[in-house]
Amino acid sequence: MTAPLTVLIVDDHFVVRSGLAASLEVEDDIKVIGEAKRGDEALAAYQRHRPGVVLMDLQLPGLNGVQATAALRADDPHAHILIYSTFAHDDEVQSALDAGAAGYVQKTAPRDELLTALRRVAAGGNYLPPELAQRLANLRLCAAITAREREVLEQIAKGHANKQIATLFEISEDTVKRHVSHILEKLDVHDRAQATAEAIRRGIIKV
Repeated sequence: MTAPLTVLIVDDHFVVRSGLAASLEVEDDIKVIGEAKRGDEALAAYQRHRPGVVLMDLQLPGLNGVQATAALRADDPHAHILIYSTFAHDDEVQSALDAGAAGYVQKTAPRDELLTALRRVAAGGNYLPPELAQRLANLRLCAAITAREREVLEQIAKGHANKQIATLFEISEDTVKRHVSHILEKLDVHDRAQATAEAIRRGIIKV
């Protein structure tokens, strides 16, 4: 008899964990062997249970899902992690993949999609919804926003003018203008309002 696919659920909501466990264990080939409600509890739970797949939320107390994913992969480079979260910005999903996650499924996805993703990730594969995979491919083709540009973007989102930003970071207004110009070009937008909206959509900044 084939051993069941074992799953560790990492989610801070008890109702989600219990409902998910009940739904998954209807399947003959899946067994939920552990749960964790915080990101910083995920590593200990993983070491205790050694599951075939970790089903990881992104929004967690303690370590967030990306940090917890990185910690698990540092402990075990062969850990299979599937992000299972509510709406996430493309940048957040990409960060999770960069940290070592093998896929992403939204909590609103059909149950069959979750099962397909779990089995694929358990087998060493990857899973992304096709439309998300395309968006992430486009995102990787774009020039990356630098750390300073992200800081300038955060100030733009707060409605601060170039002079205020220059004073805050102790740089010249001309330098701020260059940063703004680069930001507009990288985000493929025409003004500061569009830059703010696009940066929020991509998860580059949060408000």
